[in-house]
Amino acid sequence: MCLLVLAFEAHPRHLLAVAANRDEFHHRPADPAHFWPERPDLLAGRDLEGGGTWLGVTRGGRFAALTNFREPGRHLADAPSRGGLVTAFLTGDRAPLDFLAELGPRAVAYNGFSLVVGDGKQLACLSNRGAGPAPISPGVHGLSNHLLDTPWPKVTRSRDRLRELIAGDQVEPASLLDLLSDRNPPADADLPVTGVGLDLERLLGPPCVVSPTYGTRCSTALLVDRDGEVRLVERTLDPNGSPTATREHRFMVEDSPR
Repeated sequence: MCLLVLAFEAHPRHLLAVAANRDEFHHRPADPAHFWPERPDLLAGRDLEGGGTWLGVTRGGRFAALTNFREPGRHLADAPSRGGLVTAFLTGDRAPLDFLAELGPRAVAYNGFSLVVGDGKQLACLSNRGAGPAPISPGVHGLSNHLLDTPWPKVTRSRDRLRELIAGDQVEPASLLDLLSDRNPPADADLPVTGVGLDLERLLGPPCVVSPTYGTRCSTALLVDRDGEVRLVERTLDPNGSPTATREHRFMVEDSPR
């Protein structure tokens, strides 16, 4: 996944609001968000190559999402799949910071990532290219292919838009999906310099990435309300950036902490 913006403990109705775009090669096979047959409490898409997922939520109120860390030239060919980290948290029962603290010493075995995990009480983040696990404070935050709240244009633009939605009490799945559909390119002077060259920085600059071979494969809107209701809406996109399907899931958190 390449863009995640979230509002945590920032709205009177919504405990958590998430908008996320998964960017990936179009040829890499994946299933859309569904309850996994072998884990019927787990709602997530599935990477059919690595076996894990990029974002998911459980009937118990656990949430996790992962973005890759962009660092061309630094890649471990035999590294384990990073998507397995999302699945490991969602199928476990450890508190977010405890899970990340245990993962920390092993994180060097993976290619670069940032992992956000929550359990309805606490939200936390770990990047194996950062300083270590840390709680995420209440408010609006953004993450792309770097560290949490690194001010890349797609992060700041999407985060500002989410703040507007929160302030205007207009947080609905449709408004979150609209936020994620932004294809407007940033100015060249505002683009990060990550070593991939200017042409690729331009392609990857907008929140929604469109190209024939690599781009935004799906957009996900997630709302976890304080009364325990969860709504997840996923929109899949083709290589032209056109929607191909929209799927909605709604359920109540079991043993909601609120």
